[in-house]
Amino acid sequence: MQEIVLVFLGALALLFISRKIAKKVGLVDKPNARKHHNGHIPLVGGVSVYLSLWIIYVMQPDWLPDFSIYMVCATMLIVVGVLDDKLDLPVMPRMALQALVASIMMYNGLYLYSLGHILFGYELILGVIGYAVTLLAVVAAINAFNMVDGIDGLLGALSSVTFGALAVVFWMGNRIDMALWCLCLMVACLPYILLNLGIPWGRKFKVFMGDAGSTLIGFTVIWLLIIATQGEDAVMRPVTALWLIAVPLMDMLRVMMGRIRRGDSPFKPDREHLHHVLLNKNISPCIALCIVFTLSFLFSAWGLYLEALDISDTMILIIYMLSAVCYFFSINSSQNITIRLSKFKKKRITSQS
Repeated sequence: MQEIVLVFLGALALLFISRKIAKKVGLVDKPNARKHHNGHIPLVGGVSVYLSLWIIYVMQPDWLPDFSIYMVCATMLIVVGVLDDKLDLPVMPRMALQALVASIMMYNGLYLYSLGHILFGYELILGVIGYAVTLLAVVAAINAFNMVDGIDGLLGALSSVTFGALAVVFWMGNRIDMALWCLCLMVACLPYILLNLGIPWGRKFKVFMGDAGSTLIGFTVIWLLIIATQGEDAVMRPVTALWLIAVPLMDMLRVMMGRIRRGDSPFKPDREHLHHVLLNKNISPCIALCIVFTLSFLFSAWGLYLEALDISDTMILIIYMLSAVCYFFSINSSQNITIRLSKFKKKRITSQS
């Protein structure tokens, strides 16, 4: 409990300090056609979370295996992320860095070599293909969490759901040190969530996570998921990991497929994400946050429930895929209805004038 309190207070203090520095050096997010906020907001949420990791390490250096390797990767991501927030770097250098940190992680022995017993009871051992799959998983996780950072509180809320679910599975698997690490990660995100939402100090002290923070969180999530699902000390089945990041992963795939169908780059920014779909229906940002958070919580809880049941990995994967199809269909149908209504209203206004 002492560690949790100190991490919270440390992360909160670091936010107030770093936001002042960010304003002086110009590390702020400015409104544009795609970003509809008021004023220049410091991009220091990720910096605060990163520095909080060192607080955890100083107090409990044995909680996270291979902390030094993890922090090498995290430091590279946070540095380039800050530069991206400041200078708006092209996609390819960022992708190259993500591939590099994935390579460092795999060189250290942390990679996906088994996808569990998803072949109707037979284990799918990846062998050397596991390195390519791990690379894809790292890039996917980083970009999935980067893409959900679109409205106040959302990235912090979704990452907290994932870290909380991981804390549960590690605790149930009798890996108390890892469970406490995940719990401290949740607590480190809490001050950011409060300031991002303007609670209780108002919009005067508002901060954003920035690409530095979203990439750090995405990498941390995939690092923990691989620890949780691989090896003799695994605490859950690999297929269950999909449920713990269901909303970021499903939403990223849906948006990217839509961009590719339109002939655009899958990394081209737009306003097609789930939170944008909700906002386009005149739902307030607060209600949209609650809806997406609830959906993520339900997916994670359902995944943990299926993990506890004595059913096959194959069946869990089928249920996940059916859920993803329903998600894609419902969101795309909702978008189409909104577009048709908008066109109808414009046509009606034109005819009346």
